Amino acid sequence: MSAPSTKPVVTEREAREVAEAAREQVWRKPSFAKELFLGRFRLDLIHPHPMPPAEDARRGERFLAQLRDFCETKVDGALIEREARIPDDVVNGLKELGAFGMKIDTKYGGLGLTQVYYNKALALVGSASPAIGVLLSAHQSIGVPQPLKLFGTQEQKEKFLPRCARTDISAFLLTEPDVGSDPARLATTAVPDGDDYILDGVKLWTTNGVVADLLVVMARVPRSEGHKGGITAFVVETDSPGVTVENRNAFMGLRGIENGVTRFHQVRVPAANRVGPEGAGLKIALTTLNTGRLSLPASCVAAGKWSLKIAREWSAAREQWGKPIAHHEAVGSKISFIAATTFALEAVLDLSSQMADEDRNDIRIEGALAKLYASEMAWLVADELVQIRGGRGFETAESLRARGEKAVPAEQVLRDLRINRIFEGSTEIMHLLIAREAVDAHLSVAGDLIDPEKSLSDKAKAGANAGVFYAKWLPKLVAGPGQLPTSYAEFKREVDLSAHLRYVERTSRKLARSTFYAMSRWQGRMETKQGFLGRIVDIGAELFAMSARPGRGPGPGN
Repeated sequence: MSAPSTKPVVTEREAREVAEAAREQVWRKPSFAKELFLGRFRLDLIHPHPMPPAEDARRGERFLAQLRDFCETKVDGALIEREARIPDDVVNGLKELGAFGMKIDTKYGGLGLTQVYYNKALALVGSASPAIGVLLSAHQSIGVPQPLKLFGTQEQKEKFLPRCARTDISAFLLTEPDVGSDPARLATTAVPDGDDYILDGVKLWTTNGVVADLLVVMARVPRSEGHKGGITAFVVETDSPGVTVENRNAFMGLRGIENGVTRFHQVRVPAANRVGPEGAGLKIALTTLNTGRLSLPASCVAAGKWSLKIAREWSAAREQWGKPIAHHEAVGSKISFIAATTFALEAVLDLSSQMADEDRNDIRIEGALAKLYASEMAWLVADELVQIRGGRGFETAESLRARGEKAVPAEQVLRDLRINRIFEGSTEIMHLLIAREAVDAHLSVAGDLIDPEKSLSDKAKAGANAGVFYAKWLPKLVAGPGQLPTSYAEFKREVDLSAHLRYVERTSRKLARSTFYAMSRWQGRMETKQGFLGRIVDIGAELFAMSARPGRGPGPGN
């Protein structure tokens, strides 16, 4: 056992500074969602809807066909739920298919799938067993492959990516027993020692960590001569001396996931395994999550489609007061909610994924909105499904099977989806993260005005810059295309979507005005108004969802 690490004492301001330093400071590409929060409905950024190249689509469809056959013939979701483990033959079969290398370039032995088809694959396996979806997602979305793809050296890619594509399982380790959403208090240390670092600390809730061969570990490097220090990312081999898995955790849902507690005691990690420079660990983590978060909406879409299928089947077969319950308005409205919400979830996921592949836009807000919206709405969908099925929704699938009824795991879906409101940024943290990005334009021109530590000269300069910005920006929030009945006429097709787009445009400007008024009123205290910020972000998420589907061009299925 290693001695307990000294817990860093961090002030509120220091914690904010760490978080601020980790975020991307510059907007090098346009952002549809950022513009939406500023009251500028930039439909040109998402219409025509980006589409995958034909060859990428063919390759993706071929793999989906193989994966679908595997899930239908080799995966027993009820067994995984019952035994709380994914069988070895299933894991090995997925490796043989190449499912662990979906996002890895073909030159490193991976499949080189686009984000769109990667998410389709996660939705497919998630339908068979959510635990398998988490296994593959934790490995590729936030595990070793994605950070190395974005920040790794050529040597690191050549060394680790072929292993991740076919044989090795990876995990991402950030959370600690006393550190959740406040990484400034990170206690795990990586002390330089010659050409190595000595790693000490404990990591909690290490998804895939129990079975992983490779880990991405975030640790604090002390500042010293020749070392900038700070939170830093490392690739760690789990068979290194001093790495111990101390517990396999159990949860209310996702019972098949391999999630545990990992301890590092005097673990020697070569400096060649450091990902990026010292102090860049949190930035690497946040950048990885820009697209990594899209794996959760994929599982939510799968759950929504399954819930709609079950709700329709049950509501057509179950009779009350002389007719199927689907014909009663109270139940019909719930089915309508499930259908419409699932449609919106898929639209948001599809658009965000296509935008990630196209790489024309900065999608840091879009990815975060997709995660937030999907995790909240999918939970409501599952809850409504349980309500529609009544007592049978509350009863477990095993119990239903035991007494001769169809084994429908509605309560399991509810349990499995609950973690999505916590995974990869809780709803509350996502509200704050998105709000910070949404008001970035305001803070960049007027931030010094509300910073108590800035000098009078800095405030005066900021005041002048703010005056120029708001003199041009505020008048544009008064009127726009959303007030003209003839606007967006090109969207008057089989279904007239123009009215919806006019509503989004009008509401976007109203949202921007409300944000400005709040900043004027609360100034530096606005960051403490988390209820208001949460509502602003939720409105933006709804507007993004409404915008997602109309952006598609005419054609079959659109």
